[in-house]
Amino acid sequence: MTGSEQRQTLSFLRQRFAEAGIDLHKKLGQNFLIDLNLVRLIADSAELGPDDVVLEVGTGAGSLTAMLAERAAVVVTVEIDEDLYRLACEHLVQFPNVVMLQMDALARKSQLNPQMLAEVEKHLAQKPNRRWKLAANLPYQIATPLLSNLLTLDRPPQLMTVTIQKELADRITAKPSTKDYGALSIWVQTQCTVELVRVMPPEVFWPRPKVSSAILRIRPDEAKRAQIPDRDFFHQFVRDLFQHRRKLLRSELLGAVKGRLDKADVDAVLAELGLTGQERAEALSPQQMLQLSETIRRHVT
Repeated sequence: MTGSEQRQTLSFLRQRFAEAGIDLHKKLGQNFLIDLNLVRLIADSAELGPDDVVLEVGTGAGSLTAMLAERAAVVVTVEIDEDLYRLACEHLVQFPNVVMLQMDALARKSQLNPQMLAEVEKHLAQKPNRRWKLAANLPYQIATPLLSNLLTLDRPPQLMTVTIQKELADRITAKPSTKDYGALSIWVQTQCTVELVRVMPPEVFWPRPKVSSAILRIRPDEAKRAQIPDRDFFHQFVRDLFQHRRKLLRSELLGAVKGRLDKADVDAVLAELGLTGQERAEALSPQQMLQLSETIRRHVT
């Protein structure tokens, strides 16, 4: 067993946290994966090589970090909790290619922390062939804004391998006209290919969460992303159309473009795309939603 694996056992974590005076029950969104095979599966699924700069959000005790560091050029790892940051610093001191940041990965809900991004860019710039990847056991509360905001960047990670709530994985991979399908499904699927690697029950984590989790691989596709001329417009447009998901499409559109297009204009757009307006937004495929967004954008800009 390697040093990184030893630190992923339940008995080791309990002892180490007790020694450090860390009470996880007072902290939110911190669940440590204690199945060594699953920790290794995350690292394996990240497809890391010596040219890769890896961003990890949620260092925790540093167990996954160590596995990533053994495979990549640089690991930039972010931990918001001061106690866990200090604990991980002790564990990871043996890895000179690990850069530890004690901060929130988000500057606010709709913006990534610029200091974190600058650190990644600094290491990407050191060699011409370096690639950026994300690999993380994400704290539950940060997963949606982090993944969404990464896809707003002109240069997102080439591969995002993450552990998230299964409920969120279901939303990301959902098909039209299902209960989980929504703005996030469309935002990710119009830009990426998505693969469900493994579903994980609550008992493989400590403390045990109340829900199942999943390892998901999200791979941005440049050809898909090139079909979206204005990602900011598209992102906001899709979110607007799912504000009241039971409303009919025509009503949602009228609300989204109020003050910019009148009813006749909206009806003309719908007719152009072969839509009646009596559909609901959840019935449109990601490609149909992109076509609708682009048609609206051409009329309002």
